[in-house]
Amino acid sequence: MSDEPQQPSGEHEPRGWAPRDPAAHGSAGASGAASGDTGDGNESGRTKKAKRTGWRRAVPTWRMVLGAVLFVAVLLIGGFIAGYELVDIPAANTSATAQSNVYLYEDGSVLARSGEVNRENVKLAQVPLTVQHAVLAAEDRDFYSERAVDFKAMARAAFNTLTGKGKQGGSTITQQYVKNYYLGQEQTVVRKIKEFFIAVKLNREESKDQILEGYLNTSYFGRNAYGIQAAAQAYYSKDIGDITTAEGAYLASLLNAPSKYDVVAHPENEAAALGRWNYVLDGMVKEKWLGAGERATMKFPQPGRIKPPTGLSGQRGYIVQAVEGYLTGNDIIDENTLATGGYRITTTLAKKKQNALVKAVDDNVMSYTSPDRPADRNVRVGGASIDPGTGRVVAMYGGIDYTKQYVNNATRRDYQVGSTFKPFVFTAAVANSSTTQDGRRITPRTIYDGTDKRMVQGPDGPTGYAPANEDDIDYGPITVTTATDKSVNAVYAQMAEDVGPDKVRQTAIDLGLPKNTPDLTATPSIALGVSTASVLDMTEAYATLANHGRHGAYILVERISKGGEDIELPDSRRTGQAVDRTAADTTTSILQSVVEDGSGTAAQGAGRPAAGKTGTAEEDKAAWFAGYTPDLATVIAVMGQDPETGVQKPLYGALGLARINGGGAPAQTWAQYTEAALRSTPARNFDLELESGAEEPTPPTDEETGPHSTTTPSETSPGTPPNSPGTTPPGEPSTPGSNEPATGGTNTHTPAQGSTNNGSTNNGGGDNTGGDNGDPHDGDNTGGDGNGFLPGPRGTPAPSQ
Repeated sequence: MSDEPQQPSGEHEPRGWAPRDPAAHGSAGASGAASGDTGDGNESGRTKKAKRTGWRRAVPTWRMVLGAVLFVAVLLIGGFIAGYELVDIPAANTSATAQSNVYLYEDGSVLARSGEVNRENVKLAQVPLTVQHAVLAAEDRDFYSERAVDFKAMARAAFNTLTGKGKQGGSTITQQYVKNYYLGQEQTVVRKIKEFFIAVKLNREESKDQILEGYLNTSYFGRNAYGIQAAAQAYYSKDIGDITTAEGAYLASLLNAPSKYDVVAHPENEAAALGRWNYVLDGMVKEKWLGAGERATMKFPQPGRIKPPTGLSGQRGYIVQAVEGYLTGNDIIDENTLATGGYRITTTLAKKKQNALVKAVDDNVMSYTSPDRPADRNVRVGGASIDPGTGRVVAMYGGIDYTKQYVNNATRRDYQVGSTFKPFVFTAAVANSSTTQDGRRITPRTIYDGTDKRMVQGPDGPTGYAPANEDDIDYGPITVTTATDKSVNAVYAQMAEDVGPDKVRQTAIDLGLPKNTPDLTATPSIALGVSTASVLDMTEAYATLANHGRHGAYILVERISKGGEDIELPDSRRTGQAVDRTAADTTTSILQSVVEDGSGTAAQGAGRPAAGKTGTAEEDKAAWFAGYTPDLATVIAVMGQDPETGVQKPLYGALGLARINGGGAPAQTWAQYTEAALRSTPARNFDLELESGAEEPTPPTDEETGPHSTTTPSETSPGTPPNSPGTTPPGEPSTPGSNEPATGGTNTHTPAQGSTNNGSTNNGGGDNTGGDNGDPHDGDNTGGDGNGFLPGPRGTPAPSQ
């Protein structure tokens, strides 16, 4: 009997089925019988598919995967077709001709306007082929062979951005041109989608040469230059047709970061700019657009002096530059977007205070310059003022005129801060409960050895660093307060070692100095101010001291809008206790003494309680005064720089003085400005919480008798009997009754060998810098020549030159 189920018709096979091979059927049946497989009673020889169990149920089948892929493909193809049909190439947008940005004072009055269009379109044939190749090497080496959109580059850019390698660009030149000319710089999904489809269409309707020409005429190169012709004029004062291959490579480098790679405006970025320039030239060699031999002979083409728009004359250009740096540095808006214009930017600057600062600089510095004195051509001034309670920058002085001196002296970071750094050392000492090498707590009354060129002592003995005091004066045992008044290098270098240079560095950062401040290194010489923070950086740090140790980043922009819509600014200023109040307030107390009895007495002209510190850079290349009242923190610096070469120059002979020091013109400028800025507000006393042992003054001891050598050019004229320049010390030694001076380390009195003025390798290799040369109270050594001041408000006039 057959094993097949019977059909209703009596046939063994359903209708339409082919007859089975009896032999095969029998064989299969036999096999099945042999194996004991009797089937399921419905079909013989066909096994039922096993159901998926466990984790396999979560894995999609190949049918599901194939279906999903086909669905996505249909979706993408449909979306592409729809997008291609719906998105048309628009007319050139208004951003292709940049508008002006309007900058306002905090009261809404106009401060400056910038963004006047500086563009001159040229034909591609006018651009040398080597310059075209330089641009391609910098931005898109496969431009002539690739499609309008490079999917691989876009994917790579997205991956790098998502994996934390920084924002990466994946756009072709065609896409960038579309963004510049037809759309805008805003980073939105809609804009990117439009950019994609317009680029595809444009690539079909225009030649590669036309697209490259449009790109070169719409790109921003910095210095308010739109297009490569304007860039050639802005950087090399040439037409684009006269630009060399090396110069073209530099212009091409600027496309990546226009302001960053301007080595005139930002000399500190020269290494990065040189690296980008080399990248462009090496790319040209790789693409066989430039011979290796010619490449090897090329030298970096230094761009010319900056010729800013005349509409940014005076302080306006400096302020615009600082505001742009603030906006881009805080990721509020990128440089290219800001350059398109149309923004209304309300700053925190107060018009009356701004005018008062300009007048104070003119009255105390610039009015003393003379075209007959060569040294006066080197004079530069930087100033900044911050409200300690709010962090708002209320005034800024960048230079005599933005159209004459382009670099902002308030924000540049290439001049040593000198002894204005010393208060940070003492703040670190109090904040860390530091002690001297022999275990005494460091307070304003602690006695240190102020012997000239005294070797700094560490836990393991001499450190090899022996800084000299100003004019090689031996002060002997003196209190910290007196050492601050007279800015004694020997004391503060030892104190930095006692506290720990790494802790001193961190305290300076906590107070407001950037972590990347040049030469902010953790060695005892940090105390002498060898680092090169900006005037604005130092103002922020001193504002933290004025605010009882609470720190918050400064604020320069109050509001920014475009087309009537506000652009979101970072969260309102966040403050935190950078150092404890006791440390900040105790520092304030010794800085009050500097104004009352030390090197900063000129600051008394403000007519209200004040605290401050003078400072001078190595070789008198800069003189500083940093100070504050309870309501206002301000820093003034007078700097020396050759206007032609940009090289820093000593200020000897400038303003008709033998030397300029922090207690002179800078402190006088500070006093006049502060008095005017706060004239309408009542004077307030400092509300201080001092560390234990800092409050009660005590009579002087036999150990504190003033400097061993008291006759200096700064204090007495020849033939005058020496007088002690010391003041009554505010305290006594922490170890009363001792007959030996407390020095903060082993008192070897071993003079260092080597150069007195520069801390040569023979005396430990440190630079004895940061002194206040010529100041009768400020005893810093900076390689001075011994020429100080005779009695008088501004000192002895320099010899005629």
